[in-house]
Amino acid sequence: MPDGANSILVRRRRRDQAATTRAPRGQRGTPSLAALAAVFALAQLVLVRPVLGLGWDEIVYVSQVTTHHPAAFFSAPRSRGVSLLVAPVASWSASVPLLRVYLALLSGLALYLALRAWRGLFPTRVLVVAGALFASLWVTLFYGPQAMPNYWVAIGALIGVGCFLRARAERCSSRVLWGLAAGGALMAWMRPTDAVYVAVPLLVLALVRRHWRPLLVLAAGLAAGAVPWVIEAYLSHGGLGARLAEASRIQGGLGWQIAVDDQLRSLGGRALCRPCTGSMPSPLVTVWWFALPVLAVLGLVVAARARRLERTLVPLACATTAALPYLFMIGYAAPRFLQPTYALLAIPVADALWHLVRSPGGAWRPVAAPLVALALAGHLAAQLAVLDGAVSRNTESRRDWARTADTLHRLGVRPPCLLTGHEAIPLAYYAGCSSGATSGNNENMTVAGVLRTADRLPVAHLAAAGDAPARYARSWPVHRISDLDVRVAPGP
Repeated sequence: MPDGANSILVRRRRRDQAATTRAPRGQRGTPSLAALAAVFALAQLVLVRPVLGLGWDEIVYVSQVTTHHPAAFFSAPRSRGVSLLVAPVASWSASVPLLRVYLALLSGLALYLALRAWRGLFPTRVLVVAGALFASLWVTLFYGPQAMPNYWVAIGALIGVGCFLRARAERCSSRVLWGLAAGGALMAWMRPTDAVYVAVPLLVLALVRRHWRPLLVLAAGLAAGAVPWVIEAYLSHGGLGARLAEASRIQGGLGWQIAVDDQLRSLGGRALCRPCTGSMPSPLVTVWWFALPVLAVLGLVVAARARRLERTLVPLACATTAALPYLFMIGYAAPRFLQPTYALLAIPVADALWHLVRSPGGAWRPVAAPLVALALAGHLAAQLAVLDGAVSRNTESRRDWARTADTLHRLGVRPPCLLTGHEAIPLAYYAGCSSGATSGNNENMTVAGVLRTADRLPVAHLAAAGDAPARYARSWPVHRISDLDVRVAPGP
């Protein structure tokens, strides 16, 4: 009997020791997620490189908060979220490399926090693979260090959907509810319309199941993020309805338009496919796009067999509604539009991949595991090849803008100055000028306003080589710069 009592005490002591050495629940898997986020941030700095100049849309967002350049025209579809995101750096420094490093580090931290929101819903190994799948896409690596909204909508979607699912499992803990509100606010802060499409399944599910606290918290987060956009609609666009109508017009008119093939063409590294013509990329580049829904359905089957259907079905539903407007409602494409969809699909896809390589008992499948590893290696190689091409093309095009700006300076078009016409927004930023348009989506001044400006400041009109200039600039002396005809107004 004493021996039996001693053995019981020994076993209890061992269990107590194991409990004290085991990592707290809040820290399990944290190192692996942190390592993934660090690799993602470092990969951006190495592969995209901080010296990449600002692109067209970035210029619009950054110029709103910098004191070093005049603010570019801010059209109806845009939201101020990106401008506020870059303000901590852009408001006091004109250094593009510094801004790139800041955004790369911030995007890595954001990915870490977004994946942490899913702890307890899926094993850490699934979250690590999901994060790696999303982070290794060329579009994620390319836009992570850029001042663009879509990556941040994807992060907000991951945080919001993960916290929504955890709110029920953890009986609506305050920390989870704050995360749910933050996810909704971040999405709406960056792109209010995208936020609505992502959140529709969550709002419907909460309403049907009468989960009032998550419903109210999510709605409050979305409203808080959208308030600045709505206020600006009434101050500058004639009301919310007028701003939505103007945004639709600028995007070519929202309605039934199939853009699936356009999205496929953009996968080859095209930042904007408008108009989307030309041949399709190599099947090696697009095969993952067709495998994605198949693996997502497999993940749904795995979840149904494991009796955890909701935590897989909800992100799939949100990914679907997020993709619908960009696949079937606009007449052009950009690969960044689908980043929220890719982020949400990554989790059930990662779950499906683990199911393929591991048996229910945890043993490796001797045939499937090497095949999956080989497929992932090929996918990564294709993504890196597309990324390299995209970085090279964009680096050269932005250097060309800088060279054109230098030539404009030699022609006497120096700050303060005004550029109008073709590519006026990016070239004006690089030249330190204001940009103006008398027609089109960026219309912000009249012909009379341009001529009045020419009476006191250097003004130049830009047109593609051989194209007819605006009527007010036809008599101005013309100069050929690269593939542009530049007409400089007579001096004041």
